[in-house]
Amino acid sequence: MLNTSSASLSFNIKSILVGATAAIASLSMALPAVADDFPSRPLNMVVGFGTGGSADRMARMMSGPISEELGVPVQVTNRPGAGTQVASNYVLNVPDDGYTVYASTFAPYLTNSILTGDAEFSVDDFSYINFQWFDLDLIAANKDSGYEDLPSLLEAIREEEGQVRGAVVQGSAGHLMVRLLLDEAGIPQDNLNLVTYNSGGEARSAVAGGQVDFVSISAQGSEGIREFLTPLAIVNDERIEQWDALPINEALAPMNLEVPVLQGSMRGFAVTSEMERQHPERFEKISSAIQSALARKDVQEQLERNEMGGVWVGPERSNELMRENYQVFEKYAHLLN
Repeated sequence: MLNTSSASLSFNIKSILVGATAAIASLSMALPAVADDFPSRPLNMVVGFGTGGSADRMARMMSGPISEELGVPVQVTNRPGAGTQVASNYVLNVPDDGYTVYASTFAPYLTNSILTGDAEFSVDDFSYINFQWFDLDLIAANKDSGYEDLPSLLEAIREEEGQVRGAVVQGSAGHLMVRLLLDEAGIPQDNLNLVTYNSGGEARSAVAGGQVDFVSISAQGSEGIREFLTPLAIVNDERIEQWDALPINEALAPMNLEVPVLQGSMRGFAVTSEMERQHPERFEKISSAIQSALARKDVQEQLERNEMGGVWVGPERSNELMRENYQVFEKYAHLLN
């Protein structure tokens, strides 16, 4: 015979348990998530170039202050190769958890690796936290070359086929600018004996030593060879204090020519766009740490001593600048192929 009291008790206990479980589930959905303890371990800062270059120096200079702001170590790792493709692919293939930060000269190298290097990613696969170091390009002749202005250099290239030698870093904004100048002036590209280098140091050594007649390269990094140069033009809309050179289109005015003013180099920090999507609060913590580091007087003084840029433009403007750079380079990428 069924014991109705036992059966009723069993039913009531089950009902209570089911109700309690539902209540707990409902409560857990209503309560805010537990605060993220990010970062709880060291961050890896991946540099897209080898040691000693501008991006590497920036990363190592900033890693200490960023570490202090975040409260965990920031380790710098170099992954050079293939115009930053090696580093880009690495960053895109590690977990999107915020523990990997990408430090590089994103423009023009990331742009060119996509447009001319058959990269399998896009500029939108990354979220750019901040571009802190902008560098303009300088077109300068070896002081013993005899070239005193940009029109005389271009006319020599036109008239002396294969005799004028130039130096650029492969895939750089300076490389594209030389190609653009010839294209706009109607000078066959083959008229110039253009030597491409893998680093700015090699290109600068070539013009300083007289192995080439001129160079098109970042201005800030060329201070060390100033005594060997005759500045011909600065790729900018206006003059700058550091170099006694005409803005590019002012220098070209006697030839009735005008070229687009290409942004030289944009260096800074990024993460994957997927990381920002999945962990917006972690993205904000990293962004705030970089912004706070750049706001420090000691950091600004150290950047200035080492001739590095240290501005804060923020994620929104950095992403706009990257897309603008890509659009300009996309229009003229055929000149680099």
